[in-house]
Amino acid sequence: MTGKIVILTGAGLSAESGLGTFRDEDGLWAKHKIEDVATPEGFARNPSLVHDFYNARRRQSAGAAPNAAHEALARLQQYWPGEVILVTQNVDGLHESAGGEAVHMHGTLAGALCAACGHRWTAPETMLPEDPCPACAAPATRPDVVWFGEIPYHMDEIAEHLQDCAIFAAIGTSGQVYPAAGFVVEAALAGAETVELNLERTEVSRAFTRHCMGKATEVVPPWVDSLLARQV
Repeated sequence: MTGKIVILTGAGLSAESGLGTFRDEDGLWAKHKIEDVATPEGFARNPSLVHDFYNARRRQSAGAAPNAAHEALARLQQYWPGEVILVTQNVDGLHESAGGEAVHMHGTLAGALCAACGHRWTAPETMLPEDPCPACAAPATRPDVVWFGEIPYHMDEIAEHLQDCAIFAAIGTSGQVYPAAGFVVEAALAGAETVELNLERTEVSRAFTRHCMGKATEVVPPWVDSLLARQV
C-alpha cells in the first residue's frame, strides 16, 4: 500500500512537549477568557493584552522540543513511499523542528500579519500594538494565527487532499472545532481508512473505523511502525 496519508494533529500532540491546550486547568489559557485573547473582537478591544498573551506563547513555544510522536510522524513522511500530508491545528513549529513538514491551518506563532494590508513577515519574540508594518508602515501588527470566528488557512488545499487519501488519521484533537472536526467524514466518504489516536474518545469518535487510545508519545510511534511494516 502506497496511497496518500492525511494526518490531522491537534493540541494533544504538543501537550507532552509542555505546550498546554485551552482546555487545561492551568497554564496560559486558564488565565484568560478565549473571547479576550483569541478573537478579532478581543484584539480590537485590547490589542496590548492579546500581544502580551501571544508573546508569552511564542516564548513558551521557542523553549519546547518535539516529542516522540512528532519524530515518528516526521519519520513517516520520510519513509512512506506515497505522500504524507500533515495538517495541524497547532501554531507551534514542533513538526518542523522534528524534521517534518506541516500545513498550518491556524497559522503559526512564528508569523506576524498586518491587519491593514495583509503583509506577512517573521515575528520577533516580542510584538507590540504600535509596531509598524514593514510594507505599509501602519501600526496594525497582529499575530499570524487564526482566531475563533476566522476562516482557517489552506482549506481548498486540505479539501483536495481529503478527497484522494487512502488513510486519514486524527491525533490529539478534541473533535469539537469545525471545520477540522468534519475532516474524518469527508475522508470516509472518499473511501479512506480512518483512525483516531487520542487520549480518550471524542465527540466524533464514532466516525472513525479504528481507535488507538493513549498518550501521543505512546500510541503514535507504534502506529507509524505498523504502517511502515506494510512496506516490508
